[in-house]
Amino acid sequence: MTAIRAFAVDAPADPSRVAAVRDAQARGALPDVLLDGVHVGDGDAASLVPVDVPLAELDQLIAGTRLPRWVIAKNPLSGGYVDIKALMRRSTLTTVCEEAACPNIAQCWGRGTATFMIAGDVCTRGCRFCNVTSGKPLAPPDADEPRRIAEAAAAMGLRFVVVTAVSRDDRPDGGAEHFAATIRALRDAIPEIKVEVLIPDFRGRWESLETVIEAAPDVLNHNTETVPRLYQRVRPGARYERTLELLTRSAAAGMRTKSGIMVGLGERLDEVDAVFDDLAATGCELVTIGQYLQPSPAHLPVERFYAPSEYADLAQRGRARGLGHVEAGPLVRSSFEADRVAESGIAARA
Repeated sequence: MTAIRAFAVDAPADPSRVAAVRDAQARGALPDVLLDGVHVGDGDAASLVPVDVPLAELDQLIAGTRLPRWVIAKNPLSGGYVDIKALMRRSTLTTVCEEAACPNIAQCWGRGTATFMIAGDVCTRGCRFCNVTSGKPLAPPDADEPRRIAEAAAAMGLRFVVVTAVSRDDRPDGGAEHFAATIRALRDAIPEIKVEVLIPDFRGRWESLETVIEAAPDVLNHNTETVPRLYQRVRPGARYERTLELLTRSAAAGMRTKSGIMVGLGERLDEVDAVFDDLAATGCELVTIGQYLQPSPAHLPVERFYAPSEYADLAQRGRARGLGHVEAGPLVRSSFEADRVAESGIAARA
């Protein structure tokens, strides 16, 4: 039996509210709804999985005239943000915070954390959710970049750093050695630093994965992104089975292994549960879940905004399937508060 998400709302099922819910469901903004126990929707009542949702959140989703308030980041431009932006430009470094239009940029930069993006700012993939420029890179990765990243991390006083990269399918090793060189440079500059890497799938070149593993990052992250049914539409250059194999190989090598998925792209609850099962089977320990936000009109549209209450339920479902720590929330991204997420995973294992 296929599980169907349903909002349980403490509000009477008066005709005007039922009509408003039906209209919102017709445009894909709402799942099935239980108004004081009265089922509004077309799903099988016996398959409903209810999640308590406040009436105010239901009304925001019904209105649909703007982004729900819970996906709008409050981004005051603090002195820390300004200082880090200036440092990045002086060092000619790229951050995924900027390239991916992350909603948490001011929050993270304001407290002195950032995710470095190496190997250029042009990606050889064309994922339809991602704001990073795609195309053919004009030059190999900058051999001096690892040193500059290490110097910037030292200047920022970092003790935990995340390093990601554009996909470099144009390179024989997919950019793996550049990851390894960056890890080594960071450790040379700051011996006590913890390093998380967020890597591409290297097109299944497992010798490239071994190159990264041999450099011994503290956390190895590779995002699953979505459910297998949506891969061709969301990330046509990737393969779900390849992602699972990468995570399996990482965990088998003793790496603390992490992955992340987006919601709001048209996935079903039973499909998300199946992804949790698959990730747990690989040995993946840490998982992040966040709302997909459309970077521009040229990218995939949001199929549905999840209410805040749904994320706690998703996290619980992931943990129940054997995942050590699930960080879920509307604005959660792969590297958001990565140091805290990693520590939470250690606590969960203890």
